[in-house]
Amino acid sequence: MNTNLTPLTAATETRIQDIDSTEILVGIPSYNNADTVGHVVRAVSVGLAKHFPGCRAVLVNSDGGSSDGTPAIVARTAVDFQYSFIGDQQSILHRIVTPYHGIPGKGSAFRTIFEIARRLKAKACAVVDADLRSISPEWIELLLRPIIEEGYDYVAPYYLRHKYDGTITNSLAYPLTRALYGQRIRQPIGGEFGFSGALAVHYLDQHVWESEVARFGIDIWMTTEAIASGARVCQSFLGAKIHNPKDPAADLSAMLMQVMGALFALMEQHEDLWFKQERSRPVPLFGFPYEVGVEPVHVNMERMVSHFRQGLADLEPIWRQILTDDTFTQLRDTQGTSDADCRIPDELWVRIVYDAATAYRKRIMPRDHLLKALTPLYLGRTASFVHATQGLTSTEAEQKIEALCHTFERMKPYLVERWQPPALQPATSALLHHATIDAGGDHG
Repeated sequence: MNTNLTPLTAATETRIQDIDSTEILVGIPSYNNADTVGHVVRAVSVGLAKHFPGCRAVLVNSDGGSSDGTPAIVARTAVDFQYSFIGDQQSILHRIVTPYHGIPGKGSAFRTIFEIARRLKAKACAVVDADLRSISPEWIELLLRPIIEEGYDYVAPYYLRHKYDGTITNSLAYPLTRALYGQRIRQPIGGEFGFSGALAVHYLDQHVWESEVARFGIDIWMTTEAIASGARVCQSFLGAKIHNPKDPAADLSAMLMQVMGALFALMEQHEDLWFKQERSRPVPLFGFPYEVGVEPVHVNMERMVSHFRQGLADLEPIWRQILTDDTFTQLRDTQGTSDADCRIPDELWVRIVYDAATAYRKRIMPRDHLLKALTPLYLGRTASFVHATQGLTSTEAEQKIEALCHTFERMKPYLVERWQPPALQPATSALLHHATIDAGGDHG
């Protein structure tokens, strides 16, 4: 892709010319985040001044057309360093507030941030979400210092979350990414990342910006692409992640479809890499891990089970196409007579995911239909996890997730066996051609 095609406004072009270059760039994608974005801007500003004094730095707000005044808040938010125990020598911090163009979604916001980083020849970059309530100035140091001082190319976040926050991560993105690519990146779709300027340019050059990557697929794509490109990857412990969580039963279907679609499409693109990968290994962790309280996340068990049962009643012909006969038989037998009896155990869930990936690969039906049909299965699995972890501490629930990861790894030969050699394809792989889906939800 010609990166010059990334559209920027005339005002942004002029601002880039005025700034000329930077050492550090921090991006904040936003859409109607007026309640929280001021806090995020202050945390970023103090973090840069405190931990990178004297460095040229740019804060970029890439906004998706907010109607609540979010960009204006970013532009005018003042930071009083007097009360942050910061001396006179502060970072030279510029702000760029700009709308993004393209498919509505976080990925398009990131594309604009990457382009500005490229134009300004940034050495180290970070992105943080605009809805964060738990961000502190130390997050900025932890996301950037491994890039600047330790030579890493990509920093994934590692934070503590309520056991029912991040259900897409816990049941799908983390265990599948770990089993496929062999690196234990705990929050591959976390939302906060550090990356080198060189990796930002690499991202820009990929042919994905008219696909689901431009929506909620961006986080898993960035993580996977970093691994696949041979980048040095690490994690940083950020403490608690407190944002605006969503009820899995109510809000996450669009995000699930996009994340799962991106995961499966990436499996096609990088099959040579994951086919030969066995087992997994820990990824270096920076920061000081500590116990921290997290806000509870309320889930509607009844609604999740209801969606799952409705799927069993309505989607049997589709599920029979996606799943093997054995997998479907096991699934049907899990229905039970009560909500408490409705269980999708680990091995069955892994078979479902691997069967779905294979069906996606074989194009047995329109890919958007396949992905949509998986939502009730995910809700059934989430309900099973909630039931199994009621009364457990976060640490104990984490052990359940770790056990699921081991099951994904142990059963990987099942996936390899079912995954057929690809037909001859053009040298330039086109990623994620299934139909676009309306964005919605929050971090998985």
